[in-house]
Amino acid sequence: MFYTCGPNEAMVVSGFGRSPPLMIAGGRVFVFPCIQQIQRITLNTLTLNVKSDKVYTRHGVPISVTGIAQVKIQGQNKEMLATACQMFMGKSEGEVAQIALETLEGHQRAIIAHLTVEEIYQDRKKFSEQVFKVASSDLVNMGIGVVSYTLKDVHDDQDYLHSLGKARTAQVQKDARIGEAQYKRDAVIREAHAMQEKVSAQYKNEIEMAKAQRDYELKKAAYDVEVNTKKAESEMAYQLQVAKTKQRIEDEKMQVQVVERSQQIMLQEQEITRREKELEAKVKKPAEAERYRLERLAEAQRLQLIMEAEAEAESIRMKGDAEAFALEAKGRAEAEQMSKKAEAFQQYKEGAMVDMLLEKLPLMAEEISKPLSAAQKITMVSSGGSEVGAAKLTGEVLEIMTRLPATVEKLTGIDISQVSGKKR
Repeated sequence: MFYTCGPNEAMVVSGFGRSPPLMIAGGRVFVFPCIQQIQRITLNTLTLNVKSDKVYTRHGVPISVTGIAQVKIQGQNKEMLATACQMFMGKSEGEVAQIALETLEGHQRAIIAHLTVEEIYQDRKKFSEQVFKVASSDLVNMGIGVVSYTLKDVHDDQDYLHSLGKARTAQVQKDARIGEAQYKRDAVIREAHAMQEKVSAQYKNEIEMAKAQRDYELKKAAYDVEVNTKKAESEMAYQLQVAKTKQRIEDEKMQVQVVERSQQIMLQEQEITRREKELEAKVKKPAEAERYRLERLAEAQRLQLIMEAEAEAESIRMKGDAEAFALEAKGRAEAEQMSKKAEAFQQYKEGAMVDMLLEKLPLMAEEISKPLSAAQKITMVSSGGSEVGAAKLTGEVLEIMTRLPATVEKLTGIDISQVSGKKR
């Protein structure tokens, strides 16, 4: 005959041919009537209200603890199912629950006795884990497994937990105030840090801006230097071109001056020749005239060669410095003229000096009479034995002029009257 059972119960078949008995958790089995017996055991989860009243803790404080446990016979484990069948077969579900409850309550009381109220109240999870661990190791020997255990309630009749709550509340309030103060302090610190970071960021930004401005100024200065350099090079090129043009103009002017100077030299040569001829005609004897003329011609040729060489040299030098050349040429001309005068004075000596003095006599007379001519009014007083009027003034001037030969003789050692007599 077939028997079936649900997943929440197990069947145990014993009797003929079933040694040891056959245990089936949720399923069906064939049972021979009269020679075999079938029994059933529940596998339902049992909810146990584990209550321990006035249990003294480690510090001697009586408390009441209530826990909720879920237990069941483990039908999947053959060994535990066999153990449970041996211990609870024929018992009702209430009887099994009572046995498990008393076992759990005993372990719960034992664990409460080893803990303090604070440990139980403040760390319920730890308490539940200890009860679950100890009770599971004991109930498993009965074939019962503890599915879960949770601490439901903890209370006492001495207001110990209430006082502990007040202390905890005060501690929490103190911690709250401290936390609030710390939060405010941290907020102020964070605000200060934020302000510092803001100022630092601002300074960094200003530094970066200053660096950018500096880089801009440096690059701009470099570009300005380059632009100014190009401008300066352009201006210098322009000025150089202007200077070259002016130099060409000056060269042309110097060429003109060289031509003019050459013409002046030719005129001077002609003048020298004329004067030489005049001197030869007036001074030299006919016998010495030819020799003197030849010497003068040779001298003139020499001077001409010198002047031509000087003119060529002056032409080259004028290309470098026109003004210096003009001054030098003028100095040379004046020196040459003075040299000619000196040579003439050396050759004619006293005669030349007398001629020069005679030429200057009218000027001397003019200078002597100049103060008289500048006078606006002259008053003359006569003693009756001399001339008066214009004759008197003229006589005074002539008297001064008659003293000049003696003055010249004292200054130069030359007697003008004797020299002039020799010339006559």
